[in-house]
Amino acid sequence: MTIESTYAGAVNAESTDGRAGRPVLHAYLDIAIVIVVLAGTNLIAHFTTAWASIATVPIAAVVLVALVRRRGLGWAELGLSPRHWRRGSLYALGAMGLVISVVAIGAALPLTRPFFMADRYATLSGALVASMIVIPLQTVIPEELAFRGVLHGTLDRVCSVRGVFAAGSLMFGLWHIASSFGLTSGNKGLSSILGGGVVGQVLGIAAAVVATAGAGVVFTWLRRRSGSLIAPIALHWALNGAGALAAAIVWHTTIN
Repeated sequence: MTIESTYAGAVNAESTDGRAGRPVLHAYLDIAIVIVVLAGTNLIAHFTTAWASIATVPIAAVVLVALVRRRGLGWAELGLSPRHWRRGSLYALGAMGLVISVVAIGAALPLTRPFFMADRYATLSGALVASMIVIPLQTVIPEELAFRGVLHGTLDRVCSVRGVFAAGSLMFGLWHIASSFGLTSGNKGLSSILGGGVVGQVLGIAAAVVATAGAGVVFTWLRRRSGSLIAPIALHWALNGAGALAAAIVWHTTIN
């Protein structure tokens, strides 16, 4: 082997390694950008104006989808491919049926009924608007697009399955810190267990982070199992929307 051929082989290897390394670096950069955008969105939504709290998360979700599409993520990687709609719908129906049954039982049992007595859902009309309009458009669909769509898709390019589950679910739990302020003071069941004051509030936030991170694991499992965002969106709505309706019914029947 000549010196020239050895040098040419080394150059070709270096060039190949460079091409292989760039996509990985770009994938990590995409993850970092998504996390920064999500963190900024969370702060703006919870600590600025009322209008910002309404519009920020949906706008950010759409922007993130457009951004990662330009960065090369396919519809299937985002859980939005029509090929998986049928499978996603079947998983969605099963998940919704299970959760609605559990919520109905929980609202009916005297032991668990106080956990449904949340002040913000004290009226049936307010709970209906929240369940059918506010929760799907402001919370469920944007969050699933952002976490089980964009974040999942970017993580999946460089992480193992366990890494996708762990990182995505942890981020989803941390996302709910700001929205959990005052959680115990507005829920009679939680305040009776965790207490009031600063300690109760901290415990309530910690419990919310753990619970939503756990929910994130289930949402991610549905996303991977079905290949579609339809299933986690349906389960997410069932937990929030059906819970809101159950809370209003509990308030109405208890007071009257």
